[in-house]
Amino acid sequence: MIKETGRGGASNGLTRRGFITGTGSILGAATLGMPRASARTRAASIAHGAHVPVLVIGTGYGGAVAALRLAQAGVPVHLLEMGMAWDTPGPDGRIFCNTRSPDHRAYWLRTRTKAPLNYFLGSSIDRDVTRHTGVLDAEEFGGIIVYQGRGVGGGSLVNGGMAVTPRRENFAGILPSVNADEMYGVYYPRANAELGVSAVDPAWFDATPYYQYARVGRKHAQRSGFRFTFVPDVYDWDYMKREEAGTVPKSALAAEILYGNNHGKRSLQQTYLARARATGRVAISPLHRVTAVVPDGARYAVTAEQLDTAGNVTATKTVTADRVFFAAGSVGTSKLLVKLRATGALPRLNDEVGRGWGDNGNVMCGRANHMWDATGARQSAIPCAGIDNWAAGGAFAEVAPLPVGIETYASFYLSITRNPHRARFSWNAAAGRVELDWQTAWKQPSIDMAKTIFDKINATEGTIYRTDLFGVYKIWGDHLTYHPLGGAVLNRATDGHGRLHGHPGLYVIDGALIPGNTTVNPFVTITALAERNIEKIIATDLR
Repeated sequence: MIKETGRGGASNGLTRRGFITGTGSILGAATLGMPRASARTRAASIAHGAHVPVLVIGTGYGGAVAALRLAQAGVPVHLLEMGMAWDTPGPDGRIFCNTRSPDHRAYWLRTRTKAPLNYFLGSSIDRDVTRHTGVLDAEEFGGIIVYQGRGVGGGSLVNGGMAVTPRRENFAGILPSVNADEMYGVYYPRANAELGVSAVDPAWFDATPYYQYARVGRKHAQRSGFRFTFVPDVYDWDYMKREEAGTVPKSALAAEILYGNNHGKRSLQQTYLARARATGRVAISPLHRVTAVVPDGARYAVTAEQLDTAGNVTATKTVTADRVFFAAGSVGTSKLLVKLRATGALPRLNDEVGRGWGDNGNVMCGRANHMWDATGARQSAIPCAGIDNWAAGGAFAEVAPLPVGIETYASFYLSITRNPHRARFSWNAAAGRVELDWQTAWKQPSIDMAKTIFDKINATEGTIYRTDLFGVYKIWGDHLTYHPLGGAVLNRATDGHGRLHGHPGLYVIDGALIPGNTTVNPFVTITALAERNIEKIIATDLR
């Protein structure tokens, strides 16, 4: 049986240095909220030699959609998740550690934090932590760091919850083979309803001190002629109002986001996964890392390593499934498929597997405002607004918080840009690993597109860029992405609904299907596409 692994230790004391370390939290375009008692996803452990009708690898947006809809259609489903269940409070009474004081719960198998914004006043603010199967993975490739959620709920644990449906006029450039009328008439509305998407109350936004930073961002954007727009989110806005009133524990208003949100965020544990579990047909095995999928007659044999919370392998299991859905995220799915093709486990996968990977054009920057444009020492960690210059300059910028607990007079932004570069995953046989050929220099188009917004704002306001947030005199955060997309692109590595070519019964149902860019934060599009694809698969493959 699987060991209980949801327990975290006590957090370190609150320090300004630790608080600053967590300020990159606002950039994840999203954290896991405290699971309500009725919505908790209990840990299960699949037995060696078991057979299941459907096995889903991963519990993020695509995997959660597949599990719910298959279960509702009467099909038993088992999900394997590499991360923890995140449903048991630690000795400090919290499931997740505070962003201000990251401890062993913060990072996936690291001994030192690697926060997205890890410098302040030009000095590194990362800290040592105990190696643990924490909630945020900072996976390093040759030219980029990819931030990913680790745990039941996947990326919903570590993003800012900005639930953005792309502008319809941009959709043909996102998924050209998909019918836009169906997506905007059926699947985007379905995804938004199931995810619990809602928007901030504009009157409260204008009054609360916790969004002063965003109001400054609005003023600067509008004075330079840019379109400022409110962005929906999956946070419970009524809960946030109660946080401000002091009637409930603070969560977003206590800067909880990067390493988990203990209260107000509607993660997948509260939405799709809760409803999937309620069917009685869904089980989840956390701390199981899939290493192989091979044909076994009309079935597939799936091998997984069971981990302890230090990352050690405690058991190796092989189970069989009639159908397997790859939902380990863009990176996880792509790496696994590339390995399986290269090592001969799934030799009929085509050469498109591993191709078409992009970073959603992510790039970050900060601006140094004048003292009369204070952004506030109190800031909500949940972003709710953006600057839209996509049509003219190829950039959409989140107006992001910088919740360090002191006044910084700084405006901070995560931009999504129309970066054309795409990378490829490949198998390095000598090293025994999958590699990504992304080059840091490929971020230059993103920087140029973001500059179409911020150069103009700086010129209008008489301000400059901050140079102390990403290194020593470094303006741009061009070293990372929060939004990995592609690697098993729809209608290339798969057919038009995610069926992998060459191996019937294998499917991709996550962000790996989307070729590198969604023009906005991607999880609503991933969810809506999964809704579209699973509806077709159930109707045609599982009758």
